[in-house]
Order: sequence, then C-alpha cells, then structure tokens
Amino acid sequence: MTQLSHASATGHQKPPAILSLIGDTPLVEVTRLETGLCQLFLKLESHNPTGSIKDRVALAMIEAAERDGKLEPGGTIIEATAGNTGLGLALIAGAKGYRIILVIPDKMSQEKIAHVRALGAEVRLTRSDVTRGHPEYYQDMAARLATEIPGAFYVNQFGNPANPLAHERGTGPEIWEQMGHHLDAVVCGVGSGGTITGLSRFFRRVQPNLEMVLADPAGSILVDFVKSGNVGTAGSWAVEGIGEDFVPDIADLSRVSQAYTIEDAESFATARDLLRQEGILGGSSTGTLLAAALRYCRAQSHKKRVVTFVADDGNKYLSKMYNDFWMAEQGFTSRPAQGDLSDLISHRYEAGEVVTVGPGDTLLTAVTRMRSADVSQVPVVDESGRPVGILDESDVLVKVHHDPERFNHAVHTAMTDRLETLAPTAKMKDLLEVFDRGRVAIVMEGNKFLGLITRSDLLSYLRRQMPGA
Repeated sequence: MTQLSHASATGHQKPPAILSLIGDTPLVEVTRLETGLCQLFLKLESHNPTGSIKDRVALAMIEAAERDGKLEPGGTIIEATAGNTGLGLALIAGAKGYRIILVIPDKMSQEKIAHVRALGAEVRLTRSDVTRGHPEYYQDMAARLATEIPGAFYVNQFGNPANPLAHERGTGPEIWEQMGHHLDAVVCGVGSGGTITGLSRFFRRVQPNLEMVLADPAGSILVDFVKSGNVGTAGSWAVEGIGEDFVPDIADLSRVSQAYTIEDAESFATARDLLRQEGILGGSSTGTLLAAALRYCRAQSHKKRVVTFVADDGNKYLSKMYNDFWMAEQGFTSRPAQGDLSDLISHRYEAGEVVTVGPGDTLLTAVTRMRSADVSQVPVVDESGRPVGILDESDVLVKVHHDPERFNHAVHTAMTDRLETLAPTAKMKDLLEVFDRGRVAIVMEGNKFLGLITRSDLLSYLRRQMPGA
C-alpha cells in the first residue's frame, strides 16, 4: 500500500483517507472468454479511487515534486492528460490544497471532463487533431502555461521519472505476489510509457524470461517503432489513454517481445464482450489490452499465465463505446443496409429508440424528455403509434415565453401538425427539399412509422461514407 504524508499543502490537516486506497488492486481470472491454452488474469486498476491505474502515478509524481521542492504550498499543478491522470491529480491536488489546471484533448469523454471539474480542476480543452509543435497540441499548451503562471509545476507524466517508479515499486511487486511468482507474460499499452517501463524494470530482476507484450491502437506509431525502430506518421484513433504519435521520454520498449495493433472497432467490441461475458465494466483502452491479450493467448502452443489490465472504469465511457447510438454514428456498428432512406434513420421507432410524447402530455414533460435525450425536437405520437405532430424547442418557447404557467398545457396546443412524410423509397432530393423548408422528415412505410431523419442524421451518414471512415 502506498505510504502517504500526513501533512497537506495547506497545513497539518490529514489528507482524505481515500488516498490510502490507491494501489493493492484485485486480480481476477478470465473464465468465460476463450483464452486458448493460457490462463489470463486481469489486474483491476478500475478499483483505484478515481477508477484508473493513473491514481498510482499521480500520487507518486506529486509527492516526488514536494520532496524535490518543485511544488510548494499554494502552488499550481499543470498537466496535459487524456483524462485519467488528470482525475488522479485533481483528487490529490484537492486533498493537499493545490490549484490544478488540466489541458485535455477534445476527443475525451464528457464523463472524464465532468469528473475532473467536479473535483475542482480547471479545464482547458484543446484540439485532438494536431501533433507536437502545434500551439494547440495539448502537451505544448500545458508546458507553455507552466512558464506563464507563477508557482506552477508542470507534471509532465511523459518525462517524469516518478511515473515508471510507481509501477516498478508498486504495481509490479503486487502482480508478482498475486500470481504466486508464476507468470509468463504481461500485456501493456503505452500512454505515457510509465506502466510498461516500470514493469519491465521490475520483472527484469525477478523474472528475466517474462514476455512484455505491447497492445497499441491502430494509428499509433508505437508498434512500428518496436518492430523497425522508425517513428512513422501517426493516424487517428478513438480509444482513449493509450497510443502515441511520438515515443515518450520515459518509455523503455526494449523488452517488448511481441506487439499487436488493434483497430478501434475491435477494442470497443472486446470491451463490450468483457462486460457481457465476465461482468467487468472496463474503459476503451481495456478493450485494446484485452484484444491483444486474447490474440497472444490463442496463439500459444503451450499453457502460459498472462496478466493484462482493466486500466480504467467503463463508467467514463457510457456516452461513447457503451452507447449503441454513438457506436452506430461513428461507424463501429451497423444495421444491414436497405439501400434506401431508412439507412439514414439513426433511431428506429419500432425498436423503442425514438423519444416521443403524446398529444395529451404536458409541455413540461416534453421539455424534460428533450433535455434528457439531448434532442431539440420530438415526434408527437398517438396511442396507435401514428405520428400526429412535431414539437420543437421553438414551438414551446413561443407558447410559454409570456406565461411560464403554460408549461402545464398539452403538447397538442403547441405542436406543428403539418408533417413532412417520406417513404423509404423517396429520393435524396426529396429529403433535401424537406430540409430546405426547415422541417425534419418523418419516414413512413405505409401506415408504419419508421423514424425521423434530421440534418444531423444525414451528416452522420455522409461522414460514414468517406473513404477510410
């Protein structure tokens, strides 16, 4: 268990006891997924206080900075992070009384961003489509802020020696003891490089023949670097927390014996399988690690004992990889194509995916449903399942802006009943004409309501048709 200082940055008040729960995470065996001849074990780093392996390094880096005099009482912690290191830093900064600013790429999940803000962090969102050297690249922005703010400490997890040391002294010995000193391979990803470096150093001493296996998202440059020694051009990937467009300063990949490139779609599907089969809710990088671990295990000709990580909690990705609509919109899942306008419907009425209201529901009910579903309009459907109107935010606003009491009025008093209906066989020009009239298209197959097509649905559909999408 990690030892904590009892003094905080604001005096002698003890930090919250929750910090004592960092580390000593459980290890469980995979029992239902097919692992070939091997036994596969998962180190549940999702059991750390903020739900990720990064709590370990966050505590180690802050305490090292305090010991070295780089972080003084009243100082400001600054870091570039995909979210999880930021969560750990925000928790510890709050416990010790520091201000904290986190620079986060805009592809990160809203759950992570909301969580760090709830812990008191200041968030600077920046672009995720730029690389090193661009002024809005998240690491460059964090380094720049640290030079501009008096008393700032730039954590720099990518070059901070306390990062791998946390795994060399903590994570590695835990795994070794939990596995009864019988372990053949560890599957790791690389975000900052701390985990794979720290574990490599530890196992070099206690189990020199252990294989270090790299799991890397497609688009990252690390697998090619391991195989060829060359740093190529990075692509893009949706998995969060691992994969890089450069080799981090602290990353020691010299002991990697095998490396697997995993596509986003496989990562997400594998993480969802882990939940269904094993009951473990892991994050997006967990899917990458597990997919690579399963490939490794299934390729072995004799039994091996293998460990990989549930690197963070899947609760942070409920709006993304565990959301069927997000998966479909991003092109990671798809329905059988019909070759007509029904392919553009993202939410199908028959499947219960369309948020609707009845003509007799109150406007308050309608607004509440729109807010909950993050939509600006809802179809009004009668008891027979037939659409009789459309209600959008502007309709409600016109009705209630002079008298908020009118939120209690029925939906039919404010809805638009001039509906634009199209058959699935209608042409794209017919759909565009509906949009030109400022409406949404209600798709009907005879008397059967299939769903709506909005401008957003069309944009998502067209984006999925892009080459390489």
